[in-house]
Amino acid sequence: MRAVVRTAAAAATALALLLTGCGGGGDGRTDGRTTIRFQSLAWQKESVDANKQLVKEWNASHPDVRVQYVQGSWDNVHDQLLTSFEGGEAPDVIHDASDDLADFAYGGFLADLRTLLPDRLTADIPQRSWRTSTFDGGVYGVPFLQEPRVLIANTKILGASGVRIPTPARPWSWTEFRQITKKLTGKGRYGVAWPLREPVSVTLNLGLSAGGELFHRGADGKVTLAMEEGDLVVPGTIHDQVDIDHSAARTALGMGGGDTLPGFFGGKYAMVPLGFSYRQQVVEQAPKGFEWTVLPAPAGSAGLAQGVSPQTLSVAEDSAHKKEAVEFIDFLLRPANMVRLAKGDWMLPTGRAALADPSLHTADRGWATGAALAGALRSAPAQSVRGYPEWKDKVATPAFQEYYSGAIDAAELRKRLVQDGNRVLARYQR
Repeated sequence: MRAVVRTAAAAATALALLLTGCGGGGDGRTDGRTTIRFQSLAWQKESVDANKQLVKEWNASHPDVRVQYVQGSWDNVHDQLLTSFEGGEAPDVIHDASDDLADFAYGGFLADLRTLLPDRLTADIPQRSWRTSTFDGGVYGVPFLQEPRVLIANTKILGASGVRIPTPARPWSWTEFRQITKKLTGKGRYGVAWPLREPVSVTLNLGLSAGGELFHRGADGKVTLAMEEGDLVVPGTIHDQVDIDHSAARTALGMGGGDTLPGFFGGKYAMVPLGFSYRQQVVEQAPKGFEWTVLPAPAGSAGLAQGVSPQTLSVAEDSAHKKEAVEFIDFLLRPANMVRLAKGDWMLPTGRAALADPSLHTADRGWATGAALAGALRSAPAQSVRGYPEWKDKVATPAFQEYYSGAIDAAELRKRLVQDGNRVLARYQR
């Protein structure tokens, strides 16, 4: 899931939490009606509008159970939720991402949904998606939106180069991708720009395509780190593009995804690997006449497999109205409604019925390419690993940044990720 700065929304979250009524731990009854609070992290106008409209439709058809919309922010959601859980003020229905749920699930703050979910919803969403929100056998969120990482490419540059255009049926291999970025590099232009200000999730999630897993759970349930050949394919490719071939822009390593778009529109980069939802920014910001296309990310020994952390809807354990909260989630995620939410966020629905909607399989703006990749999406490698946030921030992020910049070699990268990383994880698994 993308990381986008939304400071205005963060301020709005704090204000909303002060102004709203009782939290999830209260009885939630107003004027004889049950009131449940739904904290949404939607931020794009289309997405906010879709969420608010669905709340309006629910309230119109459910006079005895009113849903109150609360605007949250991706910027501070973890700390904000932790504070609200500890203070007994958590929303009833919680919008988050699956990679943020582990600590809340293990901490007893989220309801186990297994006995609450309707059969329709359980059957509609594939097991590979349910795994992203399953911790120690319990289900603590409903995964509903997901996005693959794709290559957004300049059509004119690709056409002029004569390179083979990949498709989901015939993607580039990682070796071929490296060769093609060399061919696309020329005077004043790089074949690719890797925006790696946050390098860990990108590297690990794409690494699944090459058979990389890095995190290994033993028979005793404990997780250890081991860096094998498949784990080095993606970071090795990026390193070589930057430091050997000079086909990837070094300056992009410190950028976020949106930061690369001006250079992409200006012809400085032929391709940019981005989350599928960035297509909206391309549509809104590209200069008139700019031609672009969506290509699948390279494939390895495991094909097009990618790790993802879907957006989720959870219920607070302290909610006095879990049944009503789940009924509202089921309403939000009816196939037609899930399509509305997916299109509003420029992402893909997890539900099979929603994903089959013809509007998500058009060539326009790359929808068909994304939909074709949905079956290859898997739970992110570190999804349920306790201690992952500390490992990511203190060990992996600086190690990958130094490796990609050429400051350390692959042996030192392995040493830091594995040896230093296992010391971190061990503290969480005693």
